Amino acid sequence: MASDGLGRSYGQAGIYGNATRAPVSIHPPLLTVLDSSSRKHIPNVELRRQRCAPDIFIPLAKGVTNSDGRCPDRLPPLEISEETRRLLIAGSYKVIFRIKEYFESKGQKCFYPWVEITFNLENPAENYHIPLLISPYSFTTYRGSSAC
Repeated sequence: MASDGLGRSYGQAGIYGNATRAPVSIHPPLLTVLDSSSRKHIPNVELRRQRCAPDIFIPLAKGVTNSDGRCPDRLPPLEISEETRRLLIAGSYKVIFRIKEYFESKGQKCFYPWVEITFNLENPAENYHIPLLISPYSFTTYRGSSAC
């Protein structure tokens, strides 16, 4: 049994899924935030990653974008061992981008205080890049190059 550092124990299946699916050692998706109105990368955006379990989303990690608008550590799970951190299984995940603070720092109002992107990680052996392009009143996203 492993522990998540918060006093909760779980086996290999744990918060990552059920024991019938074998985890694969890879990096979580690379997340990037860009301001589509200024065409610049956005630093200091808070991100939270969650995994879909039956009927709920389980918090896995949080991070902040760097000067290139990327979360360079790719959001490893909070307070979980290095070995467990590398385990990721196929399934549904959600990333929450808190963008209101960015626009407030520029003296602008925004319509979306945060953006939630829910996606399916079908093949954990592949690289996933999820760019988020934002402006004060719109956002768009797509699956980026798998060679990130």
